[in-house]
Amino acid sequence: MPRLYFIDREIASGKYPNTRTLAETYETGTATISRDIEFMRDMLNAPIEYDYTNKGYYYTEKTFRLPAAYSSAEDMLALGMAKTLLSLYKNTPVYEAAKQLMDSVTAPLEEDENSHWYEDRIIVPPVPSTQFSPEIWHNVCEGLRKNRVLKFEYRSTWDSGYTPRRVLPYQLLFDNGAWYLYAYSKEGKGIRMYSLPRMRNICLVDETFTFPASADFRARIDGSYFGAYSGEKTYRFRIAFFGDGAMRIKERLWAADQKIKERSDGVILTFSSSQYGKVLELVLANGRDALPLEPKELVRDWQENLRDMQGRGKLLKK
Repeated sequence: MPRLYFIDREIASGKYPNTRTLAETYETGTATISRDIEFMRDMLNAPIEYDYTNKGYYYTEKTFRLPAAYSSAEDMLALGMAKTLLSLYKNTPVYEAAKQLMDSVTAPLEEDENSHWYEDRIIVPPVPSTQFSPEIWHNVCEGLRKNRVLKFEYRSTWDSGYTPRRVLPYQLLFDNGAWYLYAYSKEGKGIRMYSLPRMRNICLVDETFTFPASADFRARIDGSYFGAYSGEKTYRFRIAFFGDGAMRIKERLWAADQKIKERSDGVILTFSSSQYGKVLELVLANGRDALPLEPKELVRDWQENLRDMQGRGKLLKK
């Protein structure tokens, strides 16, 4: 970016610099300067033209200068780190397009050997990602963009086979490597969550709808941070955590209204959420370091899971 600003200053000065004089002054190659000027013209909309009489470049808009926002080292570092974060989407249909866009914006940094220091020092560990056909992705996106009803066959956790579904696609959610369609089910007459890899034979129906603002996923789970899950009822949770589990709980914000009470043997986390299924997952994921206290539904489901695990554990003895 400093090189781009040097070129910007020289052109704006009215001295009609050319690639040779710019390269000599900045002590770089003429090919580098040519690429920089092309990038400024194509990507930053700089009105650069070549004057054959004065044998140099000038701005057709006399008052043009590169925006100051491009010069911030912090901004460029943030942009580079954003490219690193793209790895979370590596096995999804949006990755290649997003990466190409980011690469084009950061092209001027490629020749600076110190500009990529973060790539080997700031790491985003990969997560397991779901796999599905481009046809599913395309049809879901078209349904969202055009507010068109979708028809597909779906296999849920409880079904032994695929069953037909007609839905009003509301939003597409990405959660920990998995994509979900948040939609209104015509058969179930309510909002449901559909995993994209479990769909097949998807197509758009010649029927449109109006997306209701009240159905926005963000509004339905407002103040609760447990990923792509939405329930109809909001619960008040109290969960005790011990050992390493207590340390992990204290390090994160789980809900806007959460309260953490310190105890001699751990902590008690209290909060409200409509994401019941995800809260149950949190309790089970912490194993012996978690003990649900409220509501009674959570205590009951946790106990049922314990009994099932104990039953399966006995199979190891046979």
